[in-house]
Amino acid sequence: MRPLARLALSFALLGAALPASAQTLDHIRETGEIRLGIRSDAAPLSYVDAEGRPSGYTPTVCAHVAELIAIDLELENLNANFVPVDAEDRFEKVANGDIDLLCGAATITIERRETVDFSIPTFVDGTAVLLPVGSGTDFSALAGKKVGVRAGTTTEEILANSLEAAGVQAEIVAFDTHDAGLAGLENGEISAYFGDQSILYELFHKSDLSENFTMSDNTLTIEKQGLALRRGDADFRLVVDRALSQLYASGTMREIFQGAFPGATPGLALKALYLIAPDLP
Repeated sequence: MRPLARLALSFALLGAALPASAQTLDHIRETGEIRLGIRSDAAPLSYVDAEGRPSGYTPTVCAHVAELIAIDLELENLNANFVPVDAEDRFEKVANGDIDLLCGAATITIERRETVDFSIPTFVDGTAVLLPVGSGTDFSALAGKKVGVRAGTTTEEILANSLEAAGVQAEIVAFDTHDAGLAGLENGEISAYFGDQSILYELFHKSDLSENFTMSDNTLTIEKQGLALRRGDADFRLVVDRALSQLYASGTMREIFQGAFPGATPGLALKALYLIAPDLP
């Protein structure tokens, strides 16, 4: 077995964009770097810790992927530059070649695949809700009220569609950050806050919300997440998918989950993903 390549991790500002005609693997070979886009506000999936380091489930997955890409390309050294992105510009930066791989909390959708491509699934999440203790959990209880959601996410669209399907008239308030949404919930500006179950889990258990608020056990949706990459780059996607399949087969994906969600148990959907996501070698 070949020795692991030395992988240098750094947190960088955006560099030069990759020309549309160049393929990602060529860029990686020529520059000795791979640019990994991460969200700073989507803990525990993707965030920047108190020391300013890229952290969370998906950046950890991408660090392992980068190491395996270096081995695949027979590179002795590969610099993994983590580039900050936000919910509004993340897919544009992938499509423009500003980043090579999006390592955030990105749900795979047909609409998004018009702009970017995705790896095999890396996580399964779903839309959950935070409510004041004693609130009704039925959608009808939200009629005439304001409900919050993070702007620029699939959750915003899912919430609007779900309210319409249920025939419930409620005002949706879109917040720029999850912290702002939680503040709105705590001060009574909104009556409920919707978000990815994984993100709400982190926010709920690392705050004092448990005294006055509760989080739903069920989810409105089951959403597969993946690493976003540029469309039309089949060679790069093959290398990324091969690396992810190795991580699944070796049990590393389970270990990364346990590190990102200490004490939590994978749900049925995620357990199923461990079985069906990896491709055969």
